Amino acid sequence: METISQRLAALREEMQREHLGAFIFPSTDPHQSEYVADHWKGREWISGFNGSAGTAVVTMNSAALWTDSRYFLAAEEQLRGTEFQLMKLKLPDTPTIAEWLGRENAGGGFPAGISEVGIDGTCSSASMVRKLAAELRSNGGLTLRTNFDPLVRIWSHRPPIPINPVEIYPIELAGESTRDKIKRIRQALREKHADGMLMASLDDIAWTLNLRGTDVHCNPVFVSYLLISTTSVTLYIDKHKLSPDTEGYLRQEGVEVAPYEGVAGGLRNYFEYNILMDPEEVNHTLFSSVKREVVEVQSPVKEMKAVKNAAELAGFRKAMERDGVAMVRFLRWLLSEEPTLNSEISVAAKLEEFRAQQPLYRGLSFDTISAYGIHGAIVHYEPTPESDIPLQGEGLLLLDSGAQYLNGTTDITRTIALGPLTTLQRQVYTLVLKGHLRLQAAIFPEGTTGTQIDAIAREPLWRAGLNYLHGTGHGVGAYLCVHEGPHQIRMEWKPTPLQAGMTITDEPGIYLAGLFGVRIENTLMIVPCSDDDFTPTDAGVSGRFLRFEPLTLCPIDTTPIIIDMLTDEERRLLNNYHRTVCERLSPLLNDDEAEWLRKATAPV
Repeated sequence: METISQRLAALREEMQREHLGAFIFPSTDPHQSEYVADHWKGREWISGFNGSAGTAVVTMNSAALWTDSRYFLAAEEQLRGTEFQLMKLKLPDTPTIAEWLGRENAGGGFPAGISEVGIDGTCSSASMVRKLAAELRSNGGLTLRTNFDPLVRIWSHRPPIPINPVEIYPIELAGESTRDKIKRIRQALREKHADGMLMASLDDIAWTLNLRGTDVHCNPVFVSYLLISTTSVTLYIDKHKLSPDTEGYLRQEGVEVAPYEGVAGGLRNYFEYNILMDPEEVNHTLFSSVKREVVEVQSPVKEMKAVKNAAELAGFRKAMERDGVAMVRFLRWLLSEEPTLNSEISVAAKLEEFRAQQPLYRGLSFDTISAYGIHGAIVHYEPTPESDIPLQGEGLLLLDSGAQYLNGTTDITRTIALGPLTTLQRQVYTLVLKGHLRLQAAIFPEGTTGTQIDAIAREPLWRAGLNYLHGTGHGVGAYLCVHEGPHQIRMEWKPTPLQAGMTITDEPGIYLAGLFGVRIENTLMIVPCSDDDFTPTDAGVSGRFLRFEPLTLCPIDTTPIIIDMLTDEERRLLNNYHRTVCERLSPLLNDDEAEWLRKATAPV
């Protein structure tokens, strides 16, 4: 197995042969996925960093990797001993990739007479390439080349593009047929004055066609493209994935099938006047190959998929009950065990075991973050055999986990006291809980965006001089990706309005490096307010308002709470949530489990 140094040496030979001063490795695949199949993990292969977000850049004599605050500590550990310098995004002293390359070029880091930077255009969105090319031009006149992938030559034993079977998603769970979805998509295209569209996002394709796959770890999607015109729909996919039944189903729904690699030809032969292509979703190579007029707007499918129908919401509630049963059984087991008998990895495995016993379980929705003690301060820490540590009868265990069920996707974080805590641990835990409860109880008018309510969760933390750099909430798919847009709750501006039927998480957290971390997360559903949600006033209510309904059903550990720090309203919110958890889950548990749950959800 080659070392990172050997891989960099092989890359630099190719760069020299191609007259490139630098090469950039993003984290994405040709579909701009957050999580990618092993075939496209080039950034991880060249750098050793395995986080879901980051960009590696290599010149002839230096290397750097940019990532966000979720991975600062993990990246420092994984890059140690390599040439790669960690660049921490959103910190004031961190240069952009273009600024860094401009400085490298000015300082003699590029070979004489060479000013070209390479990036694989098939794995880079059209908008990203456009922006990067402009930034490079303004930083020393560098130019960007997009038609070269050095990994084809230097990555020996590169995993192939997966060809796992695709399965039909039952209509009783999907709630809407593919024909009806395509009809709605075409209506949305007409409203955007577009004749057709290229769909590249894998979860959008899976949702549209009511199909699911296993090509990407933890994400029930399959590698493909979907081309829609006014008269036809074509799925570009490796036909080895399709059984006769699946092919027959697609024909029945009016969908033609063509080879995956034929999508570029399909675009060249596209006969309509114009085509909608989301420049954030479609890769630069395909985007540039189109000869028709391009309508550059966000894909209408994202918002359609984000608003769940009645069948999807019913499925979510059932999936959350199953997940809640697994979580209660796990917590009862964990808190009855001698902590030192377990480690971060063993408790994660035990939680997966409890989930696997539930009906319709299909696997994890992401790799479990099982972080004890100081590891809790690493935002997206995942234990490995090298980093795994035993639990002790003190301190906090942070467990961020989720599962895929055939009828829904779950995402939950609980921070659990394993014994005595410091005053600081209890204070931080209580502040995070206050922010979590306040956001969960928010009422807001239709048209509100996630950015406009993000501060509700942060305000108790800000008053204590604390903050977190990650988002507060993200959408969750219906047996799809655990991170789903376009709506989010975060400090950065996100213009998508929150709508009834959307699912979204509520997950504030605080991470004190070298000490501990705390995060509390529920998945919520946005629902319309009723008259009972308001305090009666003479003025009445103007306009339509929305609120959150917690979907996640699991006790929140009350032992770390400093009760005097909670307001009467916050105690009421916590007690009401726990009453719901107990009422919904108790009938699904045996007597001993139900009694444990009753005590765990006792009013504070």
